[in-house]
Amino acid sequence: MSNLKKINIDGVEVEVDGAMTIIQAAEVAGIEIPRFCYHERLSIAGNCRMCLVEVVGGPPKPAASCAMQVRDLRPGPNGEAPVVKTKSPMVKKAREGVMEFLLINHPLDCPICDQGGECDLQDQAMAYGVDFSRYREPKRASDDLNLGPLVATKMTRCISCTRCVRFTTEVAGITQMGQTGRGEDSEITSYLNMTLDSNLQGNIIDLCPVGALTSKPYAFTARPWELSKTETVDVMDALGSNIRVDTKGREVMRILPRNHDGVNEEWISDKTRFVWDGLRRQRLDTPYIRENGKLRRATWGEALAAAAAAMKGKRVAGIVGDLAPVEAVYSLKQLVEGLGGKVESRTDGARLPAGNRSAYVGTARIEDIDGAKSITLIGTNPRVEAPVLNARIRKAWTLGAQVTLIGPAADLTYDYAHAGTDRAALVAAVAAAKPLDKAGVVIVGQGALTEADGEAVLSQAMALCAATGAKLLVLHTAASRVGAMDVGAVTEGGLSAAIDGAEVIYNLGADEVDIAPGAFVIYQGSHGDRGAHRADIILPGAAWTEENGLFVNTEGRPQLALRAGFAPGEAKENWAILRALSAELGATLPWDSMAALRRALVAAHPHLGRVDEVGTNDWQPLPVKAPAKADFRTAVKDFYLTNPIARASALMGELSAMAAERARVALAAE
Repeated sequence: MSNLKKINIDGVEVEVDGAMTIIQAAEVAGIEIPRFCYHERLSIAGNCRMCLVEVVGGPPKPAASCAMQVRDLRPGPNGEAPVVKTKSPMVKKAREGVMEFLLINHPLDCPICDQGGECDLQDQAMAYGVDFSRYREPKRASDDLNLGPLVATKMTRCISCTRCVRFTTEVAGITQMGQTGRGEDSEITSYLNMTLDSNLQGNIIDLCPVGALTSKPYAFTARPWELSKTETVDVMDALGSNIRVDTKGREVMRILPRNHDGVNEEWISDKTRFVWDGLRRQRLDTPYIRENGKLRRATWGEALAAAAAAMKGKRVAGIVGDLAPVEAVYSLKQLVEGLGGKVESRTDGARLPAGNRSAYVGTARIEDIDGAKSITLIGTNPRVEAPVLNARIRKAWTLGAQVTLIGPAADLTYDYAHAGTDRAALVAAVAAAKPLDKAGVVIVGQGALTEADGEAVLSQAMALCAATGAKLLVLHTAASRVGAMDVGAVTEGGLSAAIDGAEVIYNLGADEVDIAPGAFVIYQGSHGDRGAHRADIILPGAAWTEENGLFVNTEGRPQLALRAGFAPGEAKENWAILRALSAELGATLPWDSMAALRRALVAAHPHLGRVDEVGTNDWQPLPVKAPAKADFRTAVKDFYLTNPIARASALMGELSAMAAERARVALAAE
């Protein structure tokens, strides 16, 4: 029996799933129904009443369209599709009444509200409200909450839609917000005045339909109509969340999420959202050359000539950092291998097999987690390695998925079966594995692969997938890693084999690596971090918001990052620096523009031209080896300080200190 039902909304007849609500059916029909509390990714609250509609033949009063399902509607007298009106006089009067109620206690302080210009209440008051109020009584006021350094509160503006409460409880998995009191005493508050302990909390700023929750770091710096908006992708982790970067002049003012059902839905982590102040600090904006132990400013001509002179006739090695776009990695590989050198991108020592995409990417898509009934986590803490992915695992868990963790115990915001902390637990799980009768996903973290036996651990994980029929997802922590491995920026034997005996090391933004004394180091990057401190020549490059580039995310999806602003000072785009250096070396790379470089790149690796597509990877299981006897470790020690942009951010430093303090102080049971 079909679940499809017909419904007539304002004369438009559509056929939809009977489980859909009227507000969802109206979206299918292309008809707008205003709402404040309803959100498609949160549970239904039905408490703002802004979405009232008239159901013809139903009770003689408006109905909340967000909470009434299509299958509950009565058909017409001759079996016609039920009729719903969204513009009738009854609906108009109801909406005006609801808006009047919402504005009784609202402070009406739009000129000084940070939400002004992108406020749902403002827009809907204009569209559906009236130009007067019958209330002359004093307005009620509420105390503001201290939710921490990220979210600013002005609770007098709150209309009690409870979106923030539902998000923190259902998606972020924390229970620190709720609603207390009744009637005019009801208010949204935090438990014992606690600050929010979640690395997804910034999403409640986007969810708030009024100015009750706004961004503290962004407060009073710009209005939305002053900003230039650029759609791009995030590089703070390897998930490749879709984001929008808003700039004012040369400065990045804020970062917001974009909806992408296959990657990040419409959430981003706090590091992604608030790291933009790190784009202004500790920037490299001019070339430097080290002379007599000290760095001095230089011109581009001097720096490139010195770099070329240092590289000519020497054994050269190239190492790739975590934030490098594919085009720069490909350029570096062509340049260094043309000089007879080696290039390595696995700078953390991950034992990822080159050429076998099913082993270094896996076979699962991120959205496969949604329908999985069995999820096994091996040597990973997704809450700090990819918080948005962790929210997706939590969503699967709420729908009945069984989660098993093999690795260090952690608070993941959902219940899981802890199978053990060491390799022996993984081997035992493989030995006991049986074919699953339902969808399963095995997620392997970098912490499990960066030890000496990483390939053996990966072979066991692939054996577990083969025995159970589950799909494999390798959870990377570096945004550039999959793309770098796709273009073959790897050396047999890993990082030590690549730089062993090298006289010159070309460091493309690798700030997580300690390079031993002896070799001559040329550093190309955006921030004055560890790599620049060790360098003999510094070539200032653009950050990811300042150049166009390809990034391949952890599931193997190529995505385009677009330039939102320009690099400071004399910093140049990364591919252009390598192209200019190749000319100095007399080994000119065969492209003069990004378009020509991309043509060469796609000709060599065709899948990189299929932007936003996840290809299918041929299953090539590794020969099963026995891993060492040791506990798993997680790859990320400090969520807020994983890369040079984050380490340059004052806000990330403050959040890191707060997280350390929270971990150190155990609350007494009173």
